[in-house]
Amino acid sequence: MLPYFQFNSIIIGPVTIQVWGLLVSLGIVAGTALAYYLAGKYLLSRDAMIDLILWALISALFFARVFHVVFYNPAYYLLNPGSIFKFWQGGASSLGGFFGAALAVWLFAKKRKFSWRELLPYLDVGLASLWLGWGIGRLGCFLIHDHPGTLSHFMLAVRFPDGARHDLGLYESILGFALFIVFILLFKRLAKIRWGLIAGLSIATYALARFFLDFLRATDLEGSDARYFALTPAQWGMLLVVILLTMASVWSKIRRHENVK
Repeated sequence: MLPYFQFNSIIIGPVTIQVWGLLVSLGIVAGTALAYYLAGKYLLSRDAMIDLILWALISALFFARVFHVVFYNPAYYLLNPGSIFKFWQGGASSLGGFFGAALAVWLFAKKRKFSWRELLPYLDVGLASLWLGWGIGRLGCFLIHDHPGTLSHFMLAVRFPDGARHDLGLYESILGFALFIVFILLFKRLAKIRWGLIAGLSIATYALARFFLDFLRATDLEGSDARYFALTPAQWGMLLVVILLTMASVWSKIRRHENVK
């Protein structure tokens, strides 16, 4: 098992740096830098890639907060509406972030008049880069232990003060790095087969893994994630993602079959 420690902030003279924010920022920088490099390598517009990332990032941050307020702790924010805007106090939903990013990508494609076929290479580059940033950013969640799980004797469980528990921040960081390594190694091969495979397969893998990981989230602690019919909001979201990806895959196969005819 892993020892318990909490690393919330770094104090340098009069400046206090929040560790979670620092790791998330480093993840964004690393992911953006990789996307910039890959866009050039595969002859995509680097300017368009950076613009797409900015659109997705701004929308993701906004909807991450909205989803947290609406789905994770609505009772508290109804009683304390002023706290809705105190984002620096924490509280962001990754499900909302994914929704916001997807909405921004759709709006970006509409505004720039990108066809679906033209957009797919950018999605592949963006998703491969996202998982690097996700792994780094989730390390911040692990260091401050803001996603404690159920009690466990698993070898990667953390010895929290009240007993050893799963730490979902750690698990999601491992998942992010694993997805990055796998799909960056397979990038060239999958891109040759068909653009869009990297985005589709990596999103599907994350969605399935996240669905099952959320069963490990604590239910016995104050501030535990909300449950709707025994599932977290993220689990319902991941189910929807899998359904939509399945429908898109079926439709794509039908269209390719028709084109062959």
